Amino acid sequence: MQLIQTVVVKQIVTEKSKQLLFDNYHSRKLQLQKECDQLLFEMKRVEKTKTFPPEALKKQFEKEIQMRKEKIKLLEFQIEQLHILPLGSELIEKEVQALMDVNEGDIWDEQMGQPEIIIKDGIIKEIR
Repeated sequence: MQLIQTVVVKQIVTEKSKQLLFDNYHSRKLQLQKECDQLLFEMKRVEKTKTFPPEALKKQFEKEIQMRKEKIKLLEFQIEQLHILPLGSELIEKEVQALMDVNEGDIWDEQMGQPEIIIKDGIIKEIR
């Protein structure tokens, strides 16, 4: 019989992976800043048309902008933590689903342990 099991994928931090993570965080931060600027521009443009109730409209735009600013703060925190993170540390990158075979006579506790895949610079180094 086959079961679906969650497998944790971890990444070993190297100079290369640290730089890739930094670049990823930085580009996401820039994208969110552009979205904030675009929302401000759209808010001002729509306010000038006066076809919508100004208070409700302004509240919705401000809510969207605030959500993006919170994401920017989170990314800034992640960038700070990335600089502190020592090389060789393991970061949880994601979780994937895998099929596992279960047969009569198997020891349940051994089969149901949390499997992990360890990646270093994009190459699978270990399966635990």
